[in-house]
This record gives sequence, C-alpha cells and structure tokens, in this order.
Amino acid sequence: MYEAVHAHPDGDATVARYARTAASYGFDGVVVRNHGDARTEYDAGRIREETGIDVVRGMEIRAEDPSQASGYVGNYRGDHTLLLVHGGTNAMNRFAVEQDRVDVLAHPMRDDGDVNHVLAKAAVENGVRLEFDLSRVCRLSGGGRVQALRGLTKLAELVDQFDVPYVVSVDPTSHLHLRAPRELAAVGETIGLGAKRIREGLAEWGRLADRNRERQSESFIEPGVRRGRYEEVDR
Repeated sequence: MYEAVHAHPDGDATVARYARTAASYGFDGVVVRNHGDARTEYDAGRIREETGIDVVRGMEIRAEDPSQASGYVGNYRGDHTLLLVHGGTNAMNRFAVEQDRVDVLAHPMRDDGDVNHVLAKAAVENGVRLEFDLSRVCRLSGGGRVQALRGLTKLAELVDQFDVPYVVSVDPTSHLHLRAPRELAAVGETIGLGAKRIREGLAEWGRLADRNRERQSESFIEPGVRRGRYEEVDR
C-alpha cells in the first residue's frame, strides 16, 4: 500500500522523513506528489535502501485553467512516473478526466468541484483514477467535515455505478498527517466507504506506478508488445 505525499517545500516534511514514518506504519511506498511550483530533490534509491520504502516520482499539476494545464501535461508527463491534476473546480475536473495522459484527478470534490455521470464515464474511458481525499475527514471538524463526507458519499456512488478506477489518500503535507492503512480502513468503515475500498485505493498507487514504470522502460512498445531478441526456430 502507498500514500501520496506533499514533501518540502510543498509540505513540512522531507521525502526521507515521510519514508521513515511510512515504513513504521506498514506502507510499501510513497508517491511524491508536489505541485509543479514546489518541486523537491531526493535520492529515491538511497531512501529505499535505508527504509525499504519505494519512492515514486510524481507531480500534481496545479493550473489556472485547462489551457495552461494542457501545456503542463505535455511538459511533465515524460519526466514523472505518476501525473496528477489538482482538481476542485468543474473546469479542471472535466479537463483531467478527458486526458489519457493523466493518471489521477486529485481531490475532485474539494472546494467548488463536483463529479457527475458524464465525468465518471470519461474517467473510465481514459483510465483516470478519481481520488478519495480523506484529508478533511481526518483533519477537520464541524461543517467542513460534514461537507467532505457528503462529497465522498456521492463519489462512492458514482464509482460503484460506473466502475470508475480510484485511489485513496489523506493528502498529507506533514509526516504527522500519515495514518496507518489499518487506521484508514477503520475510518472507511466508520464513514460508510468500507475497509476494502480504502485498502484497494491505497494499493492502486503502487499498481499504477508499476504499470507506468513498465511503459517507460526501453523494452515497452505497447501493452503486450516489447522489444527483445528473437529466438531462432527451426523452419
């Protein structure tokens, strides 16, 4: 299972600090999802040797409008294993689910954002994962938490109805925000999402990373087709 984190300077903790905490909580890896204007440097290989945690290079694109976001996707897709789009407005939500080069629409129900059946179908068609963002459930109270729960409930209904791919995260900006998978599963049970959905959503980050790493390898041509030596056969 993986968590997707905002590391310094996009957050308060370094990638190494996140990895040490994630290891103690039983995670297999972390996705570094810093916004494009807050990129960070780290040695993923060294961190893995020291902690046993897989560090996935990602980016969360934050743009003023879809036109700007489109340029960012073109610029950054090839340099990152996972590419997310910062959602929360209807325009950016729609843009993200219509792009097959985007892996994840981040926190689509935040702020003024919404997802309907049209966007759900587009996400399925283009293989874009919708994020169940548990940050406000875990870190807010009162009206903000109630609003977040309503958004998650609606998202779950659409995901189930249209079989939309998804991920789960608490969108941490500090290692103190991390929660163990079993704790998040318990949160899922409490708020009606279910423990299985939470575990599957945490695991999906790792599956996505494996798929994209394979596609970025020199031997990959297209699904099911790879470069390699041809064996001689008797004719």
